[in-house]
Amino acid sequence: MKNWLETYKERIITAEEAAGKIQSGYNIVLGHAAAAPQYIPEAMMAQKDRLHDVSIYHMVTLHPAVYMQPEGFGHFRHITNFAAGNTRDGINDDRGDFFPYYYHEIPKWFDTKYPIDVAMITVSYPNEDGYCSFGISVDYTKPATDRAKIVIAEMNEKMPFLAHGECLIHISDIDWIVPTNKPMFELPLPKIGPVEEKIGEYCASLIEDGSCLQLGIGAIPDAVLHFLGDKKDLGIHTEMFSDGVVDLVNKGVITGAKKNIHKGKLVSGFLMGSQKLYDFVNNNPDVEMYPVNYCNDPRTISQIDNFVSINSALEIDLQGQSTAESIGLKVFSGTGGQVDFIRGAAWSKGGKAILAFPSTAKHGEMSRIKAYLTEGAGITTPRDDVDYVITEYGIAHLKGATLKERARMLINIAHPKFREELEKEFHKRFFRSAL
Repeated sequence: MKNWLETYKERIITAEEAAGKIQSGYNIVLGHAAAAPQYIPEAMMAQKDRLHDVSIYHMVTLHPAVYMQPEGFGHFRHITNFAAGNTRDGINDDRGDFFPYYYHEIPKWFDTKYPIDVAMITVSYPNEDGYCSFGISVDYTKPATDRAKIVIAEMNEKMPFLAHGECLIHISDIDWIVPTNKPMFELPLPKIGPVEEKIGEYCASLIEDGSCLQLGIGAIPDAVLHFLGDKKDLGIHTEMFSDGVVDLVNKGVITGAKKNIHKGKLVSGFLMGSQKLYDFVNNNPDVEMYPVNYCNDPRTISQIDNFVSINSALEIDLQGQSTAESIGLKVFSGTGGQVDFIRGAAWSKGGKAILAFPSTAKHGEMSRIKAYLTEGAGITTPRDDVDYVITEYGIAHLKGATLKERARMLINIAHPKFREELEKEFHKRFFRSAL
């Protein structure tokens, strides 16, 4: 019987040979975020003339997404529930398709709507037992790999090795291997300005000792973390975390000691940040990675007391319904895990769900708090689910409030230069008999 090292050697191919395994009409899934393959998509694009109607699913990727270029039209078709900076224009120009779907249900979508021919992923080099790690992307990547007919992996020696949770794949379960040593994708640290600082301070005021947090990425989540230095025994259960969490772990602020499940562990679906983050998680037994159908499932989240979710929005109207995914009919991002965690927090004993964002957009020329969402916008979080809303001007607690109370609270945290027009809408809406 062959040992795993022999299997490994037999399955090594080039990126060009890996791309040659793709056939017209295939459904492909690319690994997520900073763990997306870096070489094979480009090799696949170079072979576009022999390929037609190849469907490519992924959420965020940090590579150039060459298959979204106009010359890829007819050869490749991107399909996603989350648009990113490298795919947004292509989707809105009809070179890709967007479908609404909750993040935690994506594995179900694979089962019911998208049979996977090829999972194209990035993994670590194997350990002494022949197991590779999915590293910084387990989320939908592992479920896709489990369901794929063919698994092609870029095996990157720079990929952190995470072994706890559901992180491992044996070399025998990978059909083809493309060895690489290219640095992992990194994100620059966000710039935190006065607006983000004030929002972070307000968010932190709602977080109590022992709370368990879900944070996204960007200036506001990092600003929140900046104001948590005096808290005790915070926990992390999130779809992703970045560099800001590392400092609070090292300071003893984040311990996970009060978590009802996965006590003492940092639980996530994927990771994205700098090399500092990747070094921190490498072979770290306190980090556990899980697929989204567990990590993001509101039923999982609800088991954790005092759960606090912090998410963002592009716009919110005076009823409290918000969008984080579109500007009118134009696709901007997607639901992601926002509703997963907002509902999980709502079901958590002592839980809180926060939508935090600057009061304006377009360099202060547009209010994010509006009388009505831009026509055609997709509602990400319904008004019934919205709990706390925070801007740099304060906190509005909408849960259980009347429509009139909601409108009044939201106007109070809007940018002052837009309050007069919002007040006019308030009186038009609620005092019609006086007009």
